[in-house]
Amino acid sequence: MTTTLRPTEPLQRDADGALSRHFQVCVNSRPVGAVHLTTHPSFGPAVAQIHDLRIEEPDRGRGRGAVAALAAEEVARGWGCKRIEISVAAEAEPALRLATALGYVHRNRGMVKPLGDTPPDLPEGSRSRPMTEAEYGPWREHGEASYVHDWTSRGVPEEQAVAKARADYAHLLPHGLATEGMVLSVLEHEGTGVGALWLSLAGETAFVCDVETDEAFRGRGHGRTLMLLAERQAVTAGKRVLGLNVFAGNTPAERLYDSLGYLPVSYTMHKTLL
Repeated sequence: MTTTLRPTEPLQRDADGALSRHFQVCVNSRPVGAVHLTTHPSFGPAVAQIHDLRIEEPDRGRGRGAVAALAAEEVARGWGCKRIEISVAAEAEPALRLATALGYVHRNRGMVKPLGDTPPDLPEGSRSRPMTEAEYGPWREHGEASYVHDWTSRGVPEEQAVAKARADYAHLLPHGLATEGMVLSVLEHEGTGVGALWLSLAGETAFVCDVETDEAFRGRGHGRTLMLLAERQAVTAGKRVLGLNVFAGNTPAERLYDSLGYLPVSYTMHKTLL
């Protein structure tokens, strides 16, 4: 039996050059599933994304998904893509095993924590305050540079990483400190600034966009305090779920989030197209 991809629409091309196409997964012309392939909205046409790859229940466990993924990679090569990404739900263990077997590497994971009704207290001596305009410029410059480093250290070309950092910050903070739904705070301990928190309250789920303890004060528990501050601000705003993203290999952060009760919900994986 032969597994192939059959387009269900013409190739979609946006004004900015982004590509998209839906396919049926077929076995000897019989539809058994579907897949949606696009180029990456942030990294551009050099990177493809596999969305919603699914095989119908009666045809699972027969290698159809693996062949469909490989066929999608071949389409992406035809589009000129050099890298391909896929997001897998944390509970989808067969999909995680398949992606790993096909050579995809875990890059980052999304995590969430259900929140109660009572905001947690901060440790004695710690308090938060709003970030000032004088602090915002240096904080943003440092944040963008760190964000670029996070991506380039994981194999993303510097040009793509810089473009993503600029686009993400411009999109999420178009009005700086005055951006609606964004809360930027400085954590102080005994009157000294020790770190900063960027929390989004724009959606139903609160989201930690960035959290960092100043280098001189690391290893003293301030990272945990910053995360408690995020919970406190989220609960006060009426949110009952707090989400975040953590890059693979950031062991201290992964341990902290695990110890605080965050649960993985998705894994983003990537593969270089040779």
